[in-house]
Amino acid sequence: MTDGILSGVRVADFSRVLAGPYATMMLADFGADVVKIESPAGDDTRAWRPPVDDAGESTYFGAVNRNKRSVVCDLAAPEGLAAARSLAESADVLVENFRPGVMERFGLDEQSLRAANPGLIYCSITGFGREAGAALPGYDLLVQAVGGLMSITGPADGEPSKVGVALVDVLTGQSALAGILLALRERDRTGRGSRVDVDLLGSLLAALTNQASSTLATGRSPARLGNAHPSIAPYESFRAADRELVVAVGNDRQFAAFAAALGLPGLSADPRFATNEERVRNRHELRALLEPALARRDAADWVADLGAARVPSGLVNSVAEAFAFAASLGLDLVTTTVDQATGRTSRQPATPIHLDTAPAAHRTPPPLLGEHDPAWADAVAARPERTAP
Repeated sequence: MTDGILSGVRVADFSRVLAGPYATMMLADFGADVVKIESPAGDDTRAWRPPVDDAGESTYFGAVNRNKRSVVCDLAAPEGLAAARSLAESADVLVENFRPGVMERFGLDEQSLRAANPGLIYCSITGFGREAGAALPGYDLLVQAVGGLMSITGPADGEPSKVGVALVDVLTGQSALAGILLALRERDRTGRGSRVDVDLLGSLLAALTNQASSTLATGRSPARLGNAHPSIAPYESFRAADRELVVAVGNDRQFAAFAAALGLPGLSADPRFATNEERVRNRHELRALLEPALARRDAADWVADLGAARVPSGLVNSVAEAFAFAASLGLDLVTTTVDQATGRTSRQPATPIHLDTAPAAHRTPPPLLGEHDPAWADAVAARPERTAP
């Protein structure tokens, strides 16, 4: 048992790969008892290697599976299916991301479980919903493409590009987390469980925010602008003498300070650049003036001077540099979990949500496949039976 704001909440985690495991790990970080149900072959990401950690385990799997228990249930075998059903009937939350129809085939769908477990919160994660898109494979890259994200990512004169991480999966995991927490609150009020449905395409389109709203308002799809912004200028990356930096000018005061720091104070009075609207309209002429000025000095020197002038700017860091930068700001964003029995360790990004009264706890490293098989059945049997509200 664990302490935490979600202590006493049991999660039957039937999900694999990224979106579902991300959501259930966040629940586990705040005290939920997450039991990861795996096939005999294990979660696909166990085999996504290299890279591996010091114990030789996939870092991809490790990124979203700490604080969980792993049990193997072969759903194709009667005893495995019976064990999985027992766990589902004892759970507060069930999370699954099988193709629509798979859980029904095994009798693990919401309606089949609802009679025995009326308070169950049943979260299904799909790629394209449960209707006409049910048969489409829900891979992050595919959704980035068909969901429009690639069309607005990449150089203006280059090919469409994916984001450098499976961002759609992460966004969908966050949507699933929010939906589950809302459903738990609803159960507190009514005693009844809820169904939570999230899909990758819907999560992406909602996350397109201003790009989506401009498309819906004007009927015109935005174009790729590289690292520039469609509505603000200058708000992009530039090459300094040694490396790239980003300048994020958000208003006219900041632009005047930026121009003065570059030794180009007349730019802020130039009618072409005096307001943000004019700067956006004349972005190419503006960039042509800024680039040679920024190329005269190293990026870190510019960042220091622009910071003193209250102009938002920063280096284009590598991932390792980003963690070092966070540490320099006093942010504790890395956690190391240790298996007390074996000494096995795992180093990962810490939970980004901070609650002063009920903080997250990073207790155990990602489990080995089937690591908790001997003990989980006793835990299920010991859980009080649920009754209808």
